[in-house]
Amino acid sequence: MDKFTILFARSARKELESLPNDAVQKILSAIEKLSFNPISNGCKKLKGEKNLWRIRVGDYRVIYSIFSDTLIIDIIRIRHRKEVYN
Repeated sequence: MDKFTILFARSARKELESLPNDAVQKILSAIEKLSFNPISNGCKKLKGEKNLWRIRVGDYRVIYSIFSDTLIIDIIRIRHRKEVYN
């Protein structure tokens, strides 16, 4: 299986930079695992959205899109679980 390329939206990169260092390390580790298997056991499809998925990393959620034809994962949002769906 081919490895997916991971891209970050500018807003997702800013959100990641504003988080505590310990959370950032966990989130980056989880995102790196997505490059090998974007639809792993812990991910869920967001209801009402055509191509959005989410993974849980502690109290944070990573929202992303999968483009299988070009092998790209686009990280859209990284926020605390209370704020992510607003």
